[in-house]
Amino acid sequence: MHEIVILDGARTPMAEYSGTPGYGLFQDLSAIELGALAAKAAMERSGVTPEQIDAVVVGNALQTSADAIYGARHVGLRAGVPHTTPALTVNRLCGSGIQSVISAAHELLLDQASLCLAGGMESSSQAPHVLRGARTGFRFGAAPELEDMFFNALKDPYCGLFMAQTAENVARRHGISRQDQDDFALRSHRLGAAAVRSGKFAAEITPVLVQRGREQIEVRVDDHIKPDTSAEALAKLRPAFGKDGTVTAGNASGIVDAAAALVVTTAAHAQAHGLKPRAKIRAWSVCGVEPEVMGLGPVPAIRAACQKAGVPLEAIDLFEINEAFSAQYLGCERELGLDRDKVNV
Repeated sequence: MHEIVILDGARTPMAEYSGTPGYGLFQDLSAIELGALAAKAAMERSGVTPEQIDAVVVGNALQTSADAIYGARHVGLRAGVPHTTPALTVNRLCGSGIQSVISAAHELLLDQASLCLAGGMESSSQAPHVLRGARTGFRFGAAPELEDMFFNALKDPYCGLFMAQTAENVARRHGISRQDQDDFALRSHRLGAAAVRSGKFAAEITPVLVQRGREQIEVRVDDHIKPDTSAEALAKLRPAFGKDGTVTAGNASGIVDAAAALVVTTAAHAQAHGLKPRAKIRAWSVCGVEPEVMGLGPVPAIRAACQKAGVPLEAIDLFEINEAFSAQYLGCERELGLDRDKVNV
């Protein structure tokens, strides 16, 4: 069986979406445009040319632009990949970007490709407002309402809960207090700010040029990170759902526009072409959980991935776990018994 490796990758900065006053640096760039910028940088850093790519897989959760249905296909074409190269867009919601890497690995393991471009892209700023029923018309005097497609997408109609409400469920299940959540959010902002200052993020970011009025700006830094936030500032924020709630805008993840890309291949192909991999993919796993506590999905997935890789959980030196909400991460931490100093550092 082939050994799957990652050559290199790149990402755009993560720009706060236009719905936040004073932000929206990428509001005029579609997810596909952002994806193409990341893809070009990933290929350049990997030491490969677009002509060498023989499969493109890109994850995208919410299609927000008119050309979004072309997804991965247009990312590849805009990045210079030949029109003869097939492309696939995948959607596993928040895990769509990682799913693109898994799907690329499938292509390699099945000998359908030897060098894959994988990535993820989202443009929250371009999420439209929808006028349902406009195609068939409205009765005289009717005042139809615009539907916020992005806001409504955050509510799971199967369980009838917004994502933040599922985080409240996790908090109640594990006795996670508002203070616990705010403390963890503060840690995340401080670690993020430290990564910016040290240049760790700069090494993975490809700058993006945007037009703001008559001025052209080069965006190089994630603007959602709040280096000056404090425990006092977080404590002043109101809960999103009810006065007794604990999830706030401060201890939940931001809404941003961004894209990232990787070049994935086999160890044999890399060696044959003098390419130096940065990482090896040992195993992966995808698991489902109750929709009412959707954020606990990493718990069974991490356990299963470790089992497949033949590596005990205790032997893992570093974990990177999605922080959709502080409560969601803390629930995973408690169920897995993780040492926080090893997570999202």
